[in-house]
Amino acid sequence: MSGIWGRKIKLSIFGESHGKAIGITIDGLPPGFELDLDFIKKELNRRAPGKNFFSTSRAEEDEFEILSGFFKGRTTGTPFCAVIKNKNTRSEDYEQGLIRPGHADYTGYIRYGGFNDYRGGGHFSGRLTAPLVFAGAVAKQLLGSKDIIIGSHIKSIGGIEDEAFDMVEIDLAKLEKLDRDFPVLDQRKGEKMKEAILSVR
Repeated sequence: MSGIWGRKIKLSIFGESHGKAIGITIDGLPPGFELDLDFIKKELNRRAPGKNFFSTSRAEEDEFEILSGFFKGRTTGTPFCAVIKNKNTRSEDYEQGLIRPGHADYTGYIRYGGFNDYRGGGHFSGRLTAPLVFAGAVAKQLLGSKDIIIGSHIKSIGGIEDEAFDMVEIDLAKLEKLDRDFPVLDQRKGEKMKEAILSVR
């Protein structure tokens, strides 16, 4: 499995769920771009589990450290690398050869011949979404500097559909309201979606 994506800007994720750290290298960022680190923290906090009733109760801190490509608040243009240390791990809960339904344990075992780190899903863990969110927060700022705004919402859950965006006239006020734990345009539909989730827990 390749952990590298992109052409002009290349992303490379690394690490395992129960290793010392996970992280990302971003190659191709323009030099001199001022990054808002507080915005990156805010985006990572949205991803972190344990923030609401509908996510896993396991608490993880996503405190990042920038290792390279950043100086005096701006990108240098050289490879930008950031790591997030793993803290809340319980490796004893995982046994080699025990395949969990709905996870990538089997495919990881086959792909790497049994040499993969299976603890917590290893490189295939949902924990690896943290460096991807980090990269997304950087990309949002780059795009924002060109007046390009990115937004998304929950389209449907259990047959309950949220209202749709107007694909021609995007309402920026609606986009800004989506910055919450359960991003829907119609709050009434959102409550019904939550009920649908609770009914199958």
